[in-house]
Amino acid sequence: MSDHDQQKIQNEGVAYPQKPSPLPSSSNDQKYYSSSPKSPAKIFCTFLLILLILAGLVVLIGWLIYRPHKPNYSLVGAAIYELNVTSPPYMSTTMQFTVLARNPNRRLRLDYDQFSALVYYKGQPITPPVVLPPLLQKRKSTVILSPVIRGASVAVSVEVANGLLMDEIYGVVALRLVLMGKMRYKAGIVRTKHYGIYVKCDMLVGFRRGFVGQVPLLGSPDCQVDL
Repeated sequence: MSDHDQQKIQNEGVAYPQKPSPLPSSSNDQKYYSSSPKSPAKIFCTFLLILLILAGLVVLIGWLIYRPHKPNYSLVGAAIYELNVTSPPYMSTTMQFTVLARNPNRRLRLDYDQFSALVYYKGQPITPPVVLPPLLQKRKSTVILSPVIRGASVAVSVEVANGLLMDEIYGVVALRLVLMGKMRYKAGIVRTKHYGIYVKCDMLVGFRRGFVGQVPLLGSPDCQVDL
């Protein structure tokens, strides 16, 4: 190919097809897409999400401010007026305990309902539940409870009866005082739901058969509180 022909090809060039330009959107279409309203379901979901977030913040702030704590219980005294075993076997019991109930909350009052007390020996109840009066405990306060618990001719197992006779000979008896009921927190006019409360006080007392009155508490009795 001659130089003249090559020059001619370069001058003429190669024509390629061009892409068609997009059709311009009309102003009416733009107006329609920009002003289309949100669906009611989407608006409701957004409102519900905001409401849940606000409710969660209110609950979190309230918990941080009030932060409810469990009450504290401690056993400070015990008296045994009757603790006898009879046939076939039965057990007759009359006891009195002194318990300190502390409310550690600075902003919350404690309301107790359906409160009762009973005594266990070797895992078996030796008294029926004794109903205690309703208790309203103020903030940062301590209340003294002195329930008298009686059980007349409560049926017990042979192992329990023999175990008590042996413990009375040694002069050391292991007992468990149980307080149970319902409790709720109160701040002003706001009250929480009822919580089941179970207080368990394990103790070792110095006791021999025939003794009547205040008995020594051996060691430091602990009371466990479960809500």
